[in-house]
Amino acid sequence: MLQERIAAPRLSKGKAPAMKDRVPGPGTATAADDDAAHESRLERAQRAVDSLARTRRDRWYPHFHIASNGGWMNDPNGLCRYRGRWHVFYQLHPFGTQWGPMHWGHVSSADMVTWRREPVALAPSMPQDASGVFSGCAAESPDGHLMLYYTGTRKKTLDGSGRHEHEVQMLARSRNADASAFRKLGMIVDCPSEGMEGAFRDPKVWRQGGRWLLVVGVGSESGRGQIWLYSSPDMVHWRFDRVLYEHPDVDVFMLECPDFFPLADADGNEEWVLSFSAMGSKARGYTNRNANSAGYVTGTWADGEGFTPRSAFRPWDWGHNYYAPQSFEAPDGRRIMYGWMSPFAHRMPMDRDGWCGQLTLPREVVLGRDGRIRTCPVAETERLRCVRRDIGPVRLGPNEERTVCDDAWAVEIVMEVNLRETTAERAGLKIHHTCDGSYTYIAYDDQTRRIVVDRQAAARGDRGYRAAPLSESDLESGTLRLRIFIDRGSVEVYANAGEQVLSSYSFASPGRRRVTLTSESGVSSIGSLSIYDMRGIGLD
Repeated sequence: MLQERIAAPRLSKGKAPAMKDRVPGPGTATAADDDAAHESRLERAQRAVDSLARTRRDRWYPHFHIASNGGWMNDPNGLCRYRGRWHVFYQLHPFGTQWGPMHWGHVSSADMVTWRREPVALAPSMPQDASGVFSGCAAESPDGHLMLYYTGTRKKTLDGSGRHEHEVQMLARSRNADASAFRKLGMIVDCPSEGMEGAFRDPKVWRQGGRWLLVVGVGSESGRGQIWLYSSPDMVHWRFDRVLYEHPDVDVFMLECPDFFPLADADGNEEWVLSFSAMGSKARGYTNRNANSAGYVTGTWADGEGFTPRSAFRPWDWGHNYYAPQSFEAPDGRRIMYGWMSPFAHRMPMDRDGWCGQLTLPREVVLGRDGRIRTCPVAETERLRCVRRDIGPVRLGPNEERTVCDDAWAVEIVMEVNLRETTAERAGLKIHHTCDGSYTYIAYDDQTRRIVVDRQAAARGDRGYRAAPLSESDLESGTLRLRIFIDRGSVEVYANAGEQVLSSYSFASPGRRRVTLTSESGVSSIGSLSIYDMRGIGLD
């Protein structure tokens, strides 16, 4: 087994101090100084975000997706339900619209429909996180505190050869009942002195039986992407358990944002899902087309044993802009996931508008009886629907186009394509279709038997296309069901109840943004088509 072939890493010298030693009592100089330094950094960050928000341009700013009020954002962090509210934290650079020293932004909601902005939650302020408060998670302690686990990073000179990242795992604890303020508790897992090459980040914590477990992404000293497992009796003192997984692709040098959880189908059959974002994978055909690839493998695992993969790597999302997903278990048992719509591939035009980056819609992760995992918008998303317009059924002749909405900048489209009666080579929709001829094209491609998001006619931003495969059973059913969410600057396409998903940015030109049905070189039969106007989530 893998953990038998790879020696356990040697941890840096020094035993982790007890909680009381890292967090002096109220009124002591060390605690007061640490709190004051953090508060000062938080206030500075909040002022910077507020300043960017005052001059922000909203031409592509999301209406019903989570985004920072200003500045750069990336990975979703700390997803949880705590004391009656949903919480979403995220990576934030408050001082500009390009990646920079990381902080944690924060929004919360009572119903996962209407959200409110919370103060910036974490900022670099300690020696161990001086260069950035990187990604992590949230877990509720037995005494009712919300605990934030994150990677602290600092620059460290090694052997005089230059400056390198030094990454450690850190802990913060809520200071109030609504989790709008946090006290840093310091380092809980030091950077190992061997077994890895510098990348050691993105802790994910959960309770398993009578102990706590933590997975973390690692770039090993042999240049391979790995996931390590740690255990703790008390959420504070952690012990290395094993190398849980090593990516089989020798090109993959780091596995970011690991996540590990069980899923059961309706009959109780269980799979363990190991999710990660692979850095270094090379493009092969339709796969790995983005800078880095976020996906998962399924297999078997029992506490105290190794993980045995049973599936190949599968992407969570086939779109142009998807990375760093994180999931959590809701109180009702649902597994809910957010992803980051990454703009890393090329410079994005929105970064000149005072903001950059957004999250996907929250998705429920479900294991079907057929063994396939699907991700669908959570049921709460339907409460964003306002006015409904029924357009279908529609039949288009060869090369015919028909406008079905004169101006769609925040809508959901629900449609069914009758594949048995459709002879078109490509049948679908042009969205963000403006008078200058630019658009993003969403279509079923009969030659490749895939769903396509094609940005060849984009006037702004990156172009190219992405294509997601459909299963033979879904194709044989003769009906393709699509839910398409169009926001001001993005689109999410869900095919056949989330069998496949594509998330991409789409930067419309000025003017009215039409939706145009299109049928290429053949007849298209649309069994039904409805358009819902979407209300905002309270953040724009």
